[in-house]
Amino acid sequence: MDDKQHDNDNGETPAAEADAPELAEAAPDADAADAATADPAAAALAAAEAEVADLKDKLLRAVAETENVRRRADREMSDLRKFAVSDFARDMLSVADNLQRAIDAAAQDDGEHSAEVKQLLEGVTLTEKELLHQFEKHGIVRLEPMGEKLDPNLHQAVVQLDVPDAEAGTVVQVMQCGYTIQGRLLRPAMVGVAKGGGAKPAEAAGQAVDTQA
Repeated sequence: MDDKQHDNDNGETPAAEADAPELAEAAPDADAADAATADPAAAALAAAEAEVADLKDKLLRAVAETENVRRRADREMSDLRKFAVSDFARDMLSVADNLQRAIDAAAQDDGEHSAEVKQLLEGVTLTEKELLHQFEKHGIVRLEPMGEKLDPNLHQAVVQLDVPDAEAGTVVQVMQCGYTIQGRLLRPAMVGVAKGGGAKPAEAAGQAVDTQA
């Protein structure tokens, strides 16, 4: 007890009291950090940057959506131009059918035609060719699938026929020609197909059949 009192009398400071100044010096730094965090200008800047980022994101999304709408509108306008005459073209197909029937009927007649009938037949044939030419100018193409493999996307089979020398599924009769418009089916071809038992596999493999119009 006397030794401790002697140390104090000599002016020496205890360890606990020696650490006190360091704690006192650390306090101002914490106060500065709190002040920086609570700085209104810094908070306002951070809020402004966040708002700018949000507005930029919304702008990019709006631009992308506008571009999608424009592309969709262009595609719809293109389809409208291509297929606007579909209803009219479908109605005109009956005219083409009647011209073809007249030509086929005349071709099946074994009798001798008079000069007038021959001229009439020639006129009907030229009329059909001109009609088909005008069809093609508007993207309307006739399908004549005789000898082709049945394509459900283009042909409608209405009957199966026993044709010994034809491969199964081959079109052997065309009751009504089909048509496409701009590559899209306008009317399927009405056909009869072979039941099968015809061409040998080796022969069929050597003959490629194009089912595209």
